Amino acid sequence: MPARSTGTATISFGLVSVPVHIYSSAESRAQISFNMLHRKCGTRVKQQYVCPKDNNEIVPREDMVKGYEFAKDQYVTFTPDELKALEEKATGTIDIAEFVPLAEVDREYLEKVYYLGPDKGGDRAYRLLAKALQETGRAALGQFASRGQQYLVLLRPRDGVIVMEQLHYADEMKPPAEVPIPEGDVKDTELKLAKQLIEQGATDTFEPAKYKDTVRDRVLEAIQGKVDGHEITTEPAQDGGGKIIDLMEALKASLARGAEEGAERKAS
Repeated sequence: MPARSTGTATISFGLVSVPVHIYSSAESRAQISFNMLHRKCGTRVKQQYVCPKDNNEIVPREDMVKGYEFAKDQYVTFTPDELKALEEKATGTIDIAEFVPLAEVDREYLEKVYYLGPDKGGDRAYRLLAKALQETGRAALGQFASRGQQYLVLLRPRDGVIVMEQLHYADEMKPPAEVPIPEGDVKDTELKLAKQLIEQGATDTFEPAKYKDTVRDRVLEAIQGKVDGHEITTEPAQDGGGKIIDLMEALKASLARGAEEGAERKAS
């Protein structure tokens, strides 16, 4: 099934404009969710909002307003019109501010990914931009207003297609330095074994198709079993063997197991 456009925009840099279609880069599967039921009769229960100040009075939606807590238990309220006025006006333009080395963009900033395809009359400029980005090793950084918000976006080439990455803003990011890591040394012998372990499991290609969400499959299988009237039984826990506390012993054992698995794969 061909990709379906979710919207349109215009890439703007200098005096050049490139009309494009926006496509989702992936199709997320529906999340498996469970409803809350009344244990006694199996009826789905309904959620209600109550006011704890007014003796847990049930508050209907028409009596609710949105508020922002600026201090403990203190709020400023906004009407729907006030909130609407605060929204960023959608311009449909991806305004490019600068071109940065793609290798310098930290992957931690990535939030969402979209594909861009040329709209009517924009194929020539689209191909030109994609090729220019590819040959310069740079990516276009800019902003895009959509759905009432302004997004930081990065345009990069991939196999002739321009990929639009929605990035986090810098003030949304937490510095890695906040992660507590005790000081210590790395022993040369342990480092050598760790490198061998990495090389033992190294591949030259990225093949995500080799991996599947086995947890989702197991949950769906269990749900179907319940629907068919089967009882779910818990499998006995697998014996993980004795714990290896010594790091050197753990590395050596990992290398040995990797070698055994490699030999089995070659024999099969």
